[in-house]
Formats: sequence, structure tokens, C-alpha cells
Amino acid sequence: MADTNNMESSKGDSAHVWVRINLPYFRTTPGMVKLLQLLLGIICMACASPALLTGTHWFLFVAVMSFISTLCWVFIYLLSIKEALTLPINWILTEVLNTGIITVLYFIAFIIQLSVWSSRDSVIYRSPNIAAGIFGLFNALAYAFGTYLLYAEWKSSTTPQ
Repeated sequence: MADTNNMESSKGDSAHVWVRINLPYFRTTPGMVKLLQLLLGIICMACASPALLTGTHWFLFVAVMSFISTLCWVFIYLLSIKEALTLPINWILTEVLNTGIITVLYFIAFIIQLSVWSSRDSVIYRSPNIAAGIFGLFNALAYAFGTYLLYAEWKSSTTPQ
């Protein structure tokens, strides 16, 4: 009951409302792609750990950095931070660049991961690391699709109407 009264009083005074939970965003295609990227990132990190070879160090670096970056974007959308902050930031362009860079890095990382582990004889570590490389390919494709969606949104928002 107290939460309902607090929510009703905060609706009238929008100057004091900073964060709103935005769960419907994750029912959209870009929202589902972000969640898929997080899930594939977790699988990549789990399969490639521990990093026994130099190529796997790079793969895990890319997987962890992209996971953290995507997690930040998930919280930005979940908490409606873009709408709450009045900063002169082109949010969509920033996300397009971020996701595009991650896409390129993931493509490089999965190629390195697969090339390093495809010639190894260590059966106990080879299979999970090959799986990590394959899931890295899937995640690179998910990031490429996310970049395409963001680029299309950015282009539609910058064209004069």
C-alpha cells in the first residue's frame, strides 16, 4: 500500500522521478538481442576458462569486455537512464559505435580462439575451447545483427522528415 501511494505521488511530480523500470524494452527485438548477447557471453566465458593459451587470453578479454559493456547498456535501457539524463549525448550513435567495435573484436577473437585450439592434441581442454570459439562466432553474429538494428534506428532518427 505504501509503495502504491509513493508511486502515485511521484507520477505527479516528474522532477523527482529519476529511474523507471522499463521491462517492455526487452520484449522488442533489440532488447531480446541484448539478452541473447549476454547469454552467449556467459557461455563463451565459461567454455574458455581457464585461459591456457595466449589466444584464449585475448578471447576471454573480448568476451569479458563485451559482456560488461552490454550489461551497462542493459541497465541503461532497464532503468530508462537515457530518458532521465539530459546530457548532450547521441545515445544511439554511441551504442552503434560500441556494438560495431565489439562485433569486429568478437570476429577476430573467435578466429584466433579456433585457430589456436584446432591444432592442439590436449583432448581434455580442446573440446570446451573449440565450443567457446563456436559460441564466439554465434555471439559475433548476434552483435552484428544488433549493430544492424541500431544503425537502422540511427539512420531513421537522423533523416529529416
